[in-house]
Amino acid sequence: MVTKTDAIALLKADHRKVEDLFEKFEAATDNASKKALAQQICTELSVHATIEEEIFYPACKGKVEGDLMSESYVEHDGAKVMIAELAAGSPENEFYDAKMMVLSEEIKHHVKEEEKPDEGVFAQAREAGVDLDALGDRMALRKGELLAMIKSEGLPPPVTRSFTGHKLLQGKTVDSKAA
Repeated sequence: MVTKTDAIALLKADHRKVEDLFEKFEAATDNASKKALAQQICTELSVHATIEEEIFYPACKGKVEGDLMSESYVEHDGAKVMIAELAAGSPENEFYDAKMMVLSEEIKHHVKEEEKPDEGVFAQAREAGVDLDALGDRMALRKGELLAMIKSEGLPPPVTRSFTGHKLLQGKTVDSKAA
């Protein structure tokens, strides 16, 4: 018997897993636990974004409101920048916990937009008749490939789709005690 994987169920399961990891990170008190949880969060979000961008979003093109799809890509790109910062950093670094908090907030907003009843990305895809079983099977297969690749090669650098090349300068932090 062949088991079908509903694409939306797969993506929602990813959402719940990452929400749980964010909660564990917030409760963590030692740097080793924070680093391990951050690595899990970065891995899960990177794989999730990749399967959405490679498989799910293209299948939704023309079936889900265009502005909503554009926002999804931009939200992914913002998260990827934060993921790269966290993956390259350490809990000892200034702003590390703040970056994780901002990433968590970005992801909560993104999940809300995707899962919104009646008008979110998932609801529109289902309403439009997207073949969610076929997509889910492809996404599950690709997810397995990506996780195996990350296990053997590490987290790859993020690929952004909506951001264009900007030269950024690293400034100094503002000391809140300075007058």
